Amino acid sequence: MRPLEQPPAAVVLGNPVHLLAFGLGSGLSPVAPGTAGSLAAIPLAWLMAQAGWGWYLGLTVVALFAGFWICGRSAELLGVHDHRGIVWDEFVGQFIALFLVPWQWYWIVAGFLLFRFYDIVKPWPARAFDRHMHNGAGIVMDDVVAGLYAWASLWGLIWLLRDRLGVVPA
Repeated sequence: MRPLEQPPAAVVLGNPVHLLAFGLGSGLSPVAPGTAGSLAAIPLAWLMAQAGWGWYLGLTVVALFAGFWICGRSAELLGVHDHRGIVWDEFVGQFIALFLVPWQWYWIVAGFLLFRFYDIVKPWPARAFDRHMHNGAGIVMDDVVAGLYAWASLWGLIWLLRDRLGVVPA
């Protein structure tokens, strides 16, 4: 399968590995599947946040390590490393970007946009993971880095706009 070819929806939705790797179907989006996967992760992040930060962190760690296998296995079955429809890694990165963030719409939008920015730009060491690790961990780790950059940037914005300048309500 060529990298831009999308597997049939029946294949993705009928195979538990592909179903998870394709972000419960969000990776089937014909336009910007990574963005679709990041958007699909937000309601799950909200549900995780309702359980408390310990559960959120624990589930994010489980998603991270499960993602190494899920993304690697799906890529192997498709015959394409890091197929564009594999978006479990976007889920993990978005979970990281939104960790402990106040659940006001403007912080969630900012977290989403920052994560997408860093995922596309791939600052060091994300690009190194993306280029040199050709397995499930390589698929996921660039998004972990993007999530960490987004998280740090978002908390910088929260500190500046809410805590320091007071222009955004608490």
